[in-house]
Amino acid sequence: MTQAFRPTWVEVDLAAIRHNVGVLRETTGTQLMVVVKADGYGHGAVEIARAAAEAGAAWFGVALVEEGLQLRGAGLETPILVLSELPPGAEAVALAARLTPAIGSEAAADRLAATARGTGIGVHVKVDTGMHRQGVWPPVAAAAVCDRVAAAGLVVEGLWTHLACADEGDPVVTEQQLATFRDVVTQVEAAGHRPGLVHAANSAAAITHTSSRLDLVRMGIATYGIEPAPGIAAGLGLRPAMRWRSAVSATRRLAAGEAVSYGHAYRLDRPSWIATVPVGYADGYPRAASSRAEAVMAGVRCRVVGNVTMDQLLVDGGDNEPAVGDEVVLLGGDGVDAIDVWELAGYAGSIAYEIVTRIGARVPRRYVG
Repeated sequence: MTQAFRPTWVEVDLAAIRHNVGVLRETTGTQLMVVVKADGYGHGAVEIARAAAEAGAAWFGVALVEEGLQLRGAGLETPILVLSELPPGAEAVALAARLTPAIGSEAAADRLAATARGTGIGVHVKVDTGMHRQGVWPPVAAAAVCDRVAAAGLVVEGLWTHLACADEGDPVVTEQQLATFRDVVTQVEAAGHRPGLVHAANSAAAITHTSSRLDLVRMGIATYGIEPAPGIAAGLGLRPAMRWRSAVSATRRLAAGEAVSYGHAYRLDRPSWIATVPVGYADGYPRAASSRAEAVMAGVRCRVVGNVTMDQLLVDGGDNEPAVGDEVVLLGGDGVDAIDVWELAGYAGSIAYEIVTRIGARVPRRYVG
């Protein structure tokens, strides 16, 4: 590991991950697939996967073959579903690593058959019930794709779909998608296929729509203690696993009327202590949150002022004089002064998923718990 000198890092609480997996298993009463794509939503895929496996995760979900290979290279033996169709040419490598393919088209089924015909490997056939991103479309074609898979000597191990609006307050779209999916399951079974794992629920659906839980639930954002949307997981007792921390690197007292950072977009309306913090948009801190977001400096909530720059940002301490080395919490923390990820996302006009997955590799991850 490269030696780190800059006092900026992300702390990841693996005990919180294990706790969350336990809560979600108990809440849903079914098998959990923990989704660790995008480097475990910015938390570190291998470390998260190990903690989740210890807590009873039955599957892992990844977006890329490369992400699955990383887990296998780290010695993880839990079944892994590649949620996107395998890119042409990746089939042999994926199968050699025992990655389970998702099939959403006849073309994908045929490519896989050309590599694995007659091997009896399991695949999960994905059905597009309204997300319109990937999967068998129209849904009534799912039975024919399953026939094609079986004819090649492969096994329809799973049948699944993805819900587009489960984190919205109105359940109508989700109920429509689930109804469509139930019809597809009936059609596939009538064609003689018996998928052992039928799954539809992401984090939001698994928490709010009990009928979506089926044989398996795919838990992404909730695993990390982050609500799929504000208020959705209230009362479950999930624990955020991430805290993003830094420290003051410089201070100065400025008079009223002074302006700070690029463009002088923020001007002080009173004398104030301004602290420089060595983290910026190159690390994933959202520039769109400039002069809007807050951070906790030396235990006090303060405003992030002026335009966030590539490597540094400024915090307005008001009359509280900061000292070089004072802790600055950019995300997470404990108690009423914690900076919730949805709060920071709101300042940036974004969503919690984007905030955590954009924290860059030059911010070291430190693991506790």
